[in-house]
Amino acid sequence: MSFFIADALAQEAGAAAQQGDPLLSLLFPIGLIVLLYFLMIRPQVKRQKEHKKMVDALAKGDEVATIGGLLGRITDLGENFLMLEIAEGVSVKVRRNAVESVLPKGSLKEL
Repeated sequence: MSFFIADALAQEAGAAAQQGDPLLSLLFPIGLIVLLYFLMIRPQVKRQKEHKKMVDALAKGDEVATIGGLLGRITDLGENFLMLEIAEGVSVKVRRNAVESVLPKGSLKEL
């Protein structure tokens, strides 16, 4: 009846081989965390800082593109919101953080 149960004959030798330097066994997980930081977290934080700097530098008259795809000229700035003129006589209020990029002057005339 022992053919259903595997024999554990080499347990002592395997346990001795497992005993090693504990610092060396932590090296791989620590390396993965460092790699994750440099490949994912650090670039994202850098992009967030650049976006915040761009949003803080917005000024009246800037031509911008929003995350939703609206293109327009800033007509009024508030602390959290701005008025965006998307067509002559048509203005919408959007959040400042919704601005994706500032377009070069004259970009709206080309469209």
